[in-house]
Amino acid sequence: MSDLFKIEIITPMGVIYEGDIKSVTLPGSEGEFGILKGHATLVSSLKSGLIDIEKDDLNHELIAIDAGHAKVDENKISILAKGAIWISGSDESEIKRNLSNAKELIKSMSSDSVALAATFSKIDNIYKG
Repeated sequence: MSDLFKIEIITPMGVIYEGDIKSVTLPGSEGEFGILKGHATLVSSLKSGLIDIEKDDLNHELIAIDAGHAKVDENKISILAKGAIWISGSDESEIKRNLSNAKELIKSMSSDSVALAATFSKIDNIYKG
């Protein structure tokens, strides 16, 4: 039996990410929390920060959001975000541009300097270079 479940991240501009994943870590309003397949149903508000998606091949995808809500079911998670930037790219310059845009998005929505420092540190540690 597969340990994968579905995720979709939706903004007012449409779906920016969907797929089958192994786990996800979300920036909850009360702190980060992780979700695996079979998690109890819940709805949670999200603050600005990073969504860390672990795929089946154990690679990670990062998506910066400014705020939103997550609805978790046993086999699916739906995230509604006001704004989001998928930190990826086909070359180094595109990744750097997306990183810069992600940092600006998060900075514009958060006045919590400790949360900002932790988020930026996480981004910088994953995307060294």
